[in-house]
Amino acid sequence: MAKKKEKKIDLNSLEPEEMMKYEIAEELGLLDKVLEQGWKSLTSKETGRIGGMVTRRKRTGRHA
Repeated sequence: MAKKKEKKIDLNSLEPEEMMKYEIAEELGLLDKVLEQGWKSLTSKETGRIGGMVTRRKRTGRHA
């Protein structure tokens, strides 16, 4: 089975909501893992933590 070609992420040209995910990943010390291996490399616990923080920031209006 052919491996899907990964595209490089340009952190300077992301939508605000997508940028928030990367900022939270960085705060949790997961950004390097995401950039090297992709979002699929995160555990469900790590993904849930990021999702929870995104939701909390949206609710409080603390997003980019």
